[in-house]
Amino acid sequence: MVRVPLTPEERDRGEHLGRLLRAARGDRTMACVAADAGISVETLRKIETGRIPTPAFFTIAALCQVLDLSLDDLARTLPDTNPSTALAS
Repeated sequence: MVRVPLTPEERDRGEHLGRLLRAARGDRTMACVAADAGISVETLRKIETGRIPTPAFFTIAALCQVLDLSLDDLARTLPDTNPSTALAS
């Protein structure tokens, strides 16, 4: 299965997500947060640096729970990359 390349907007959104999660992590170590979320440190590193711009929903849900973030609030802070909804605003 070939994966469709991401658009520049989708890559930007992934980098923005990574910055938000990094800020929410604060002084906690990557190892601590990753262990509490049940993911590897390398996966967390890749998400925070934007190298995984479209992480799995359950991965983000686990990180939000560990970081005490609301999924709804997180979603509202991300740029909209859906052309049909971007035109409506």
